[in-house]
Amino acid sequence: MGDSTVVSDQQPPGPSQTTPSRGPYIAVITNRNTNLVIRGFMLFSIGVFLALVLNLLQVQRNVTLFPPDVISSIFSSAWWVPPCCGTASAMIGLLYPCIDSRLGEPHKFKREWSSVMRCVAVFVGINHASAKVDFANNVQLSLTLAALSIGLWWTFDRSRSGFGLGVVIALLATLSTQLLVYNGVFQYTSPDFLYIRSWLPCIFFAGVITMGNIGRQLALYECKRMSGKTHQD
Repeated sequence: MGDSTVVSDQQPPGPSQTTPSRGPYIAVITNRNTNLVIRGFMLFSIGVFLALVLNLLQVQRNVTLFPPDVISSIFSSAWWVPPCCGTASAMIGLLYPCIDSRLGEPHKFKREWSSVMRCVAVFVGINHASAKVDFANNVQLSLTLAALSIGLWWTFDRSRSGFGLGVVIALLATLSTQLLVYNGVFQYTSPDFLYIRSWLPCIFFAGVITMGNIGRQLALYECKRMSGKTHQD
């Protein structure tokens, strides 16, 4: 009997054969990171725009006063205010859907863009009221804005995580503002609560709820779009 040599047609797996199994996973991670950056940029832009508009209302009514040497834009706002508000808006808008997913409680209350736009309109209205509506005293103004802010949360959010984050972030923002005023960066015309206005936490709370709703809606849109791509593939 002669030696017989069996030649197999199968080739050892090469790098090109192993990449397809990891390719889709890497593509998903890349898409998520890209979408995260896009959402962050959109939230930053929205925060900057709202900061310019709302701060203009405050400056026009002489609620906030900046030193002349730091007023350097056509919107009569210090240059650092819009970027700070934009950064905070991006962080809040990205944090809300992240907390929802970690808690396992996806937010499904009024998840449509029309509701988000109404929430933005109410927030602008609350800020407008703080600057232009005259009340008998600061206590009455603060209580009114507090009721309006809680009403905004109840109308457009109603989640425990949203309320808790709103309160915590509003307190931190108020403390930061007090430090800025104490160091002479800017001032309020009629401070009635530790260098600031007593209604400021209400404005911060309403702003946090508003940006949280925008962030949740953007995350929901991204989830639906990626789910549609998955079904097509």
